[in-house]
Amino acid sequence: MESYATAQQVFAAGLVFARLGAVVMLIPGIGESFIPPRIRLAFAFAMTLMLFPLLGDAVPPIPASSSGVAGAVIKEVLIGLMIGAILRLFMSSLATAGEIVSIQTTLSFAQTANPSQAQPTTTLATFLGLMGIVLIMSTDLHHLFLGAIVRSYSLFPFSRDIQVADAGQLAIQTVAKSFALGLQLAAPVVVFSLVFNIATGLVGRVMPQFQIFFVATPLMVLMGLSVFALSLGVIGMVWVDRYRELLGAFS
Repeated sequence: MESYATAQQVFAAGLVFARLGAVVMLIPGIGESFIPPRIRLAFAFAMTLMLFPLLGDAVPPIPASSSGVAGAVIKEVLIGLMIGAILRLFMSSLATAGEIVSIQTTLSFAQTANPSQAQPTTTLATFLGLMGIVLIMSTDLHHLFLGAIVRSYSLFPFSRDIQVADAGQLAIQTVAKSFALGLQLAAPVVVFSLVFNIATGLVGRVMPQFQIFFVATPLMVLMGLSVFALSLGVIGMVWVDRYRELLGAFS
């Protein structure tokens, strides 16, 4: 091995790959479950080869014991998982919006296999999840992902301990903001559903013999999906802007 690289260089490249591999396995777009793990790890290895000349000098010397080496690798993996999980958690905002719209339009039982979650979810949630991946790639948000990965080495250098409390607080805040954003994205359909249900309730009280559910259910589905379709552009723009704000936390 000494003919190609020193032990310190191999150790430094291994630490860089440990963090990059953990991040790439989770980040949206590149780290989706339908992408083979070998492809994701190969992408992480290619990034390691590109970043090693920039980060290799910042790696501390090789620990004297094997437990020290294992601890350094585990620490880098945990940092990578933390960053990737935070970026992945924000995708739940679209799933939340899809679930709320499905409930309001009485389509919550329409299930479709979600390729990004490897399990069936409501059809609208699956659609919004795939739309989010398309927006990430079409608006070059994945470039910001790669920039956040590089900047993570200045926020979490090799010599710094893992801030477990701060990471947990950031995860809680991300989940809370994602749920709030999902409700905001579904707000047009929620408002329409509220007005429509009040109107149908008044018609049912005025005309007790009228088959209100027989007439109202098709109208709820048709008009609810129409409102949802008209608001798709706004949903995409708001979600992309909020994602950029999240990525600014890693800058």
